[in-house]
Amino acid sequence: MMKKTALSLSILTLAVLLPVASPALADTISLTLSSPVQTGAPGSILTFGATVSAPIANGATVFLNGDSFNVNIAGANPIDDSGFLLNFPLSLDPGGSFSGTLFTVALPASLASGTYNGFFTILGGANSSALGQLATASFQISTPSQSAVPEPGSWILLATGLGVLVAAWLKGTGEHPLSGPVTLHWRS
Repeated sequence: MMKKTALSLSILTLAVLLPVASPALADTISLTLSSPVQTGAPGSILTFGATVSAPIANGATVFLNGDSFNVNIAGANPIDDSGFLLNFPLSLDPGGSFSGTLFTVALPASLASGTYNGFFTILGGANSSALGQLATASFQISTPSQSAVPEPGSWILLATGLGVLVAAWLKGTGEHPLSGPVTLHWRS
């Protein structure tokens, strides 16, 4: 009987302490880029739109207090996060969402062709001073190789050369190909 009582008390103590000892689950958000893979020419600006949403199951408002980002393009970081800082809400209630321009990337004019990877993370949490990592979205930028397009000067040179050839041919035959009567022949 003593063993049954001790076992029952142990199970009861465990049942009471288990919920207290388990860590509290933090409220979350989801971050989805509308076009995470983009292509742009050097010197252009790419715009990344996104939707951020808080699941209805969240227990409280989630504050969106900051961001962190990077892309593997050498030199100064070309990401402008003013879309997030100026337009996105300061917080999301459970079930809330927002869509808009999250950030832009200014591709340097001297950027070599290739593929560049980056990420954008929204920081925040349960209050306006929290800076926990809430959600991260990865993105990819491709810059195509430059095709060899003749410069305008090359076209002028080609047209001039063809003009000289036609003039030499006309001078060599002594007559203009469109002078004189034109005879049409029909096949029967």
